[in-house]
Amino acid sequence: MEAGVACKLNYPTWIESERFGRNSTGSLRFGRIAKEEHKAQLVVLPHFPVLTSSNRFRSVSFEISCSSSKNFSASTIETGSVHAPYDEALVLKNKSLEVEPYLNGHSIYLVGLMGSGKTTVGKILSNVLSYSFCDSDALIEQEVNGMSVAEIFKLHGERFFRKKETEVLQRLSSKKQLVVSTGGGAVVCDVNWDYMQKKGIVVWLDVPLEALAQRIAAVGTHSRARLHYEHGDPYTKALKRLSYLLELRGKNYAKANARVSLEEIAGKLGYRDVSDLTPTEIAIEALQQIEGYLKEEGGMVVAGL
Repeated sequence: MEAGVACKLNYPTWIESERFGRNSTGSLRFGRIAKEEHKAQLVVLPHFPVLTSSNRFRSVSFEISCSSSKNFSASTIETGSVHAPYDEALVLKNKSLEVEPYLNGHSIYLVGLMGSGKTTVGKILSNVLSYSFCDSDALIEQEVNGMSVAEIFKLHGERFFRKKETEVLQRLSSKKQLVVSTGGGAVVCDVNWDYMQKKGIVVWLDVPLEALAQRIAAVGTHSRARLHYEHGDPYTKALKRLSYLLELRGKNYAKANARVSLEEIAGKLGYRDVSDLTPTEIAIEALQQIEGYLKEEGGMVVAGL
């Protein structure tokens, strides 16, 4: 084989992600005829890994073999890898299809500190699962003449707010196929756990405090009732209050059926900072953690399977 033939190979810059998203593994074979005196067929054989949360961003390995039209046997001339793009939405959809039989229509309750992304991730999950989305804080605000949570705390106090929160969760507990974004303090009341776990799975979005403080400081602290009593710049105020709240509620969050750690996701995917994660990536991990819980004996009982 002439060395010039191999030099003319251009590696493909795209891969049909939809074709391979439906299968755990796969390979793509295509031929390219080099326009040389002795025509040779170059075959590129990529090997696609299983799409999981730990490797869905990894490179695709490939082998390049060559055989000429004069009955020479094929031989491998090069191996290597390319970083293959993937369809984030497709991975999310495939994971939802895997989880649905185990979920069996049970609701999902997202818990976590303020700013942890419960509403954003919750809307993604509700959409892909064809569930309805509810924000418990928003439902409380509707019941109190459209007052914001911060205003309710200021005018009526926390006890009044917590009572309304429990009433809302009680009503939601009788329904199925919901994704509910709860308030950061919903976990402190034991009866709320009874309602959330009655027909639902509780998922904790665990975000590093520094990342939460940065998020809150970026959008402002005026809408955060718990931050009105702190002093300093927005980041310092947020970090100080969040640290206190996590110490107060940490054991309650840990009672969740599934935990989604943004630090662990970033580590698995090779990101240096959790801020590089997309909400869809977090939603994919949430579904994976829910699936893991439901496949366990206790989770199967909850789901009625």
